[in-house]
Amino acid sequence: MTTSPEPGFEPVPIRVVLPDGQEIVGRLYARRQLPEGWVYLISIPVYQNTADGHVEPVEYRMWLRPQDHLRPVDGVSYDSVPTERIEPPSLVEQILGPRRPSGWVLENLGGRRGRSQAVVHAADCGEAPTNAPRLSLDRALDAAGRPGVRLCSTCGAAQELDPALRAFDAESGGDKR
Repeated sequence: MTTSPEPGFEPVPIRVVLPDGQEIVGRLYARRQLPEGWVYLISIPVYQNTADGHVEPVEYRMWLRPQDHLRPVDGVSYDSVPTERIEPPSLVEQILGPRRPSGWVLENLGGRRGRSQAVVHAADCGEAPTNAPRLSLDRALDAAGRPGVRLCSTCGAAQELDPALRAFDAESGGDKR
């Protein structure tokens, strides 16, 4: 959810703690909530040299973490500052947790006969090759049913795909693997 600035919004003063510990007053333009915390868009006044050798005042803008670099100015209200909040997770996400990326990945091992020649991984498995194309569920099941292909137990591919493969085996009356 983003709140837009009210018409005529003027940035509000905020104290900026510089790397050497000095504090100067800057201007706060916006706040943004990220998964790891908040960041604030602020500006500080500085000077810059022009092409013709003059010096002019300018504003330098940056996003800063308020807990590390910013302090409120006494008596200043920050209620009108445009604020972008993360949407709260749905009830399903709260109960089940975040969703995994969809798809499966086939890793070719190039093994010899009698050893696994390929492994099917979940798309987000740390053991999966990063450049391999994603497979649909049907293609992953087809690959997993071939001789010499095993399912990764690290990422849960075995736990997720094996029951589906066993159901197909029961329907066909035999073991494909």
